[in-house]
Amino acid sequence: MNWLGDAVMSTPALSRCREAHPEAHIALLTPAKLAELWQHHPAVDSIWPIADKETAWSVGRRLRRETFDLAVVLPNSFRSALEVWLARIPIRIGYQGQWRRGLLTQAVASRSAAVPMRKRSEREIRHLIQSKTVPQAFAATNSTNSAHHIHQYLHLMSYAGASSEPVPPRLVVTEAEVKAFWERWQIAANDSRPLFGLNPGAEYGPAKRWPAERFVEAAVEIQRQTNCHWIIFGVQAESELAASIAAQIQAAVQPQSPIANRPLPTPSVHNLAGRTTLRELAAGLKACRVLLTNDSGPMHVAAALGTPVVALFGSTSPVLTGPGLPGEGRHSLLQAEVPCAPCFRRRCPIDFRCMNGISVEAVVEAVVWAQPN
Repeated sequence: MNWLGDAVMSTPALSRCREAHPEAHIALLTPAKLAELWQHHPAVDSIWPIADKETAWSVGRRLRRETFDLAVVLPNSFRSALEVWLARIPIRIGYQGQWRRGLLTQAVASRSAAVPMRKRSEREIRHLIQSKTVPQAFAATNSTNSAHHIHQYLHLMSYAGASSEPVPPRLVVTEAEVKAFWERWQIAANDSRPLFGLNPGAEYGPAKRWPAERFVEAAVEIQRQTNCHWIIFGVQAESELAASIAAQIQAAVQPQSPIANRPLPTPSVHNLAGRTTLRELAAGLKACRVLLTNDSGPMHVAAALGTPVVALFGSTSPVLTGPGLPGEGRHSLLQAEVPCAPCFRRRCPIDFRCMNGISVEAVVEAVVWAQPN
């Protein structure tokens, strides 16, 4: 899978594959940028990174040198099917479509419960707002968990003999990695104050990001109520956003600040956006008591590591891509009830009502409630 969140959502299928084939050698072909994610995973025996400039032909040649018996093609791209066809793997299972039927030995039809993530046009968005109706596909799936993307991968893996019954997404971070994280960033593991994570970005686009000023307001109020430390996560492209949020949180809770109503100890705000490897990101998320986040890759990583998540959804749908196992109660998924969501657009063409409709008060309450006692 090419996206961090998609990769995490595929882990239940890998776990079921290992369960069905305990003696098999399971090799995972993955973009190099995600290779670290799979370290220590019990369902994976070997990791095959794909470099950025590597072609499908070179990948196929590498795979052909081995004696793989079966390939399950989790992505829907043409290239992913072409790679295993070039590798001459005898059994090749994947979803049909994208002109790939001839490359697969078993082309699987799309699930009846699958809901496509189609971008809505501005005209359609305005019509939905005017008519005040919920899109039919999502109205039908709001009461069930069968549309979630983990079922896409589980269903496909069932054609390789695995169970399609869902299990929670799972990643593995060792205690040594968490300890190394504490030491590198000089965060006291024995500090009595809780450690909360904040992930204000989302690589897909601004339509998935709650306004920065609201993150600041919520973080300040949460710090007042819990006396927490904050760690801000993000990629390099989000470092400026994270630095601004960190500075505002730090300034807002100072006793002399006009926002502060009573003296408080100066909080620790650690801005790690763009400064961690993928393994360090995972270790940091594992160390947090709760993560406040937009719909993003780190949201899925945190949930798969057992960290409670408060996730804010706007242009996307928690029905399809919520964190963790669909329906489990440990995570809080917040979204405004607006007729145009989900639109699956990178940028909002109107007034961003889906994210503006999520209140600071609701977020504060969810984070304070989500942290383990």
